[in-house]
Amino acid sequence: MTSSTQRFVGEAPTPPAGIARFNALEEAAAAAALHEACASSAWGSKLLAQRPFTTADALFAASDAAMAELTADDLAEAMAGHPPIGRPKPGDPTSAREQRGMAGASEELKAELLELNLAYQERFGHVFLICATGATAEFMLGQLRIRIENDAEREREIVRTELGKINRIRLTRLVEEGSDA
Repeated sequence: MTSSTQRFVGEAPTPPAGIARFNALEEAAAAAALHEACASSAWGSKLLAQRPFTTADALFAASDAAMAELTADDLAEAMAGHPPIGRPKPGDPTSAREQRGMAGASEELKAELLELNLAYQERFGHVFLICATGATAEFMLGQLRIRIENDAEREREIVRTELGKINRIRLTRLVEEGSDA
């Protein structure tokens, strides 16, 4: 008996619909979709070069590997695509969705977050980046207080990890069946 994803022994499984849809995109459309997930052109190029993917896990593994190889300049390019915490890009549903935890924050908390964001930017030269999906404003502020004390090398690796988390969430949305991403 055969399954719907593998007809013959040795035949590659048919990718899930969302992955198949991503694989079928024209190169420019796939590049644009990846750029929406992560603003690093090096990251996007590495993923494009590995298409077609057979599973979401294969796409995530490629994303993780590409993230691990990004230079400091590549990371800076990726971070440039992210607005500061507490100030999502106007009209950007992704930014608003990811920073939903800020919605109920007090004005005092928002003011402290803004002040620390500016101090962080001055110290490190880029926005404070954290995977904000599902995080409360209090949690993000706490992380900012902790991370502003890091040295540049430690902070760069934390940023790399946070970007990887964000990329996985965005890639998941990209390849979900029926996604509007």
